[in-house]
Amino acid sequence: MRKIFHKKRFFIGISILLLVLIYRVSYADISVEELKKEYANEQSEFLAINGMQVHYRDEGTGFPIVLIHGTAASLHTYDAWTKQLSKDYRVIRLDLPAFGLTGPNKNADYSIESYTKFLFQFLEKIKVDKFYLAGNSLGGNIAWNYAAEYPNKVRKLILIDASGLPTFTPQPSIFKMAKTPILNSLFLYITPKFIIRKNIEQVYADKLKVTDTLVIRYHKMSLRTGNRKAFIERAKTDFNLAEKVNLVKLKSVKTTTLLIWGAKDTWIPLGNGKRMDSMLPNSKLVILENSGHVPMEENPKESLEFLKSFLNESL
Repeated sequence: MRKIFHKKRFFIGISILLLVLIYRVSYADISVEELKKEYANEQSEFLAINGMQVHYRDEGTGFPIVLIHGTAASLHTYDAWTKQLSKDYRVIRLDLPAFGLTGPNKNADYSIESYTKFLFQFLEKIKVDKFYLAGNSLGGNIAWNYAAEYPNKVRKLILIDASGLPTFTPQPSIFKMAKTPILNSLFLYITPKFIIRKNIEQVYADKLKVTDTLVIRYHKMSLRTGNRKAFIERAKTDFNLAEKVNLVKLKSVKTTTLLIWGAKDTWIPLGNGKRMDSMLPNSKLVILENSGHVPMEENPKESLEFLKSFLNESL
């Protein structure tokens, strides 16, 4: 009996060890050089800023439009928009610090102030002075803060399901996980693909549009060396610490603004878009009934029609 007991313990121990090894191999960090082979292309460029190699693409000719993605996304979220916009405009998009191929910054500062300063540095380095500025979610928050700080640089502003106002809704589960001790430590080593899929399905209105290719790209980008720790640091940042200051700053944005909002956005509900529209002195709101939190990715054709119409309007 004792031999049988020891054999069982041995096999259980080996099984656990194998499971741990499988998880470590499956969810191990992926080097940026490895990811470049799949997710960088001939339009990709890398620019040194504050110790980072910032991944960006600069495509097309004409008046510049700068596109900024949201949390846990990358410049690829604007692929469909860029394909069309680059026919008439110079389209500049980038992977923000903490995400995509750019990866973490050395000081782990992911406040809106830090991101706004970073965007200023980036645009100064590539010598872009006047431009249209568009941002989704976190990117929208950065965009309107940038327009408040540098009003003479932004010709027109496009906010897509932008953050920056309290939502009064439960925080998305992935942010709760990133803020929870033990769970966030596990996230550093074990990041199953099904969690990423669930996260994307939460920001899409139509879950059938969440393809395997899309999930794989988001998953691999999350595994980029340093990105998981950076995501946790970003999630811990409380963007509502100076809520009253935020409201005053938002109201100060005089730039002509288009708000594009998905009616089925559960992360930043339409109510936020309506409140933002009421606070901005020179804005208009368009609502996409069949979109969630990322309409430029989920319904690029429909959302782009509104954008083009807005850009073609005279100031």
